[in-house]
Amino acid sequence: MSRQTGPKAGKPEPLATAMEDTDMIDFEIIEQFFFAYRDFVSDPDAILEKSGFGRAHHRVVHFVNRNPGMTVADLLDTLRITKQSLARVLKQLIDSGYIRQVAGPEDRRQRKLYPTKSGRELALALAEPQSRRIERAFEGASAEVREGVKAFLRGMRDRQKAD
Repeated sequence: MSRQTGPKAGKPEPLATAMEDTDMIDFEIIEQFFFAYRDFVSDPDAILEKSGFGRAHHRVVHFVNRNPGMTVADLLDTLRITKQSLARVLKQLIDSGYIRQVAGPEDRRQRKLYPTKSGRELALALAEPQSRRIERAFEGASAEVREGVKAFLRGMRDRQKAD
C-alpha cells in the first residue's frame, strides 16, 4: 500500500530544501557523530578485514581484553546482543586463537573468557589508531575539556541500561 502525502495519491513531491536545525534537533551535531563514528571505526575495520573479522569481533576482543575472566553472560549484557549473535563471533575468535574459554571454578557451566597473547596483540593493534585519533582531537585541550568530553559521552549512554 503506497503512502499518500497530499490530497492527490500520485508521486510524492521531492523536497529541494535541506532540513534545518530546530529548537529540539541539532543536525550538525548529529552529522558530526556520523562522521566521527565512520572515521573512528575505519582503521580497525581495515585491520579486521584482513582476518575476515568485523566490528562484532572488535567489540568482543576489546571487552574481553578489558575484563579478562568475564563470563559469557557478562559479555552478552555488555554488548546487548543475543546468544546466537555472540556464538558465531566467539567461536571464530576461539578457533583463531584470540580468545580462550574456560569453565568456571565453582560452576562448570559458567564460561569465563580470557584473551590470549594474540588476542591482546589484536586488541592493541585495533586500539592504537583509535587512540591516535582521540589524541589528535584533544591536541591543545585542557584536562578539564577531556573530562567534559568523557562526561558528555557517559551522558549519551542509555541511563537505564548503562554499565
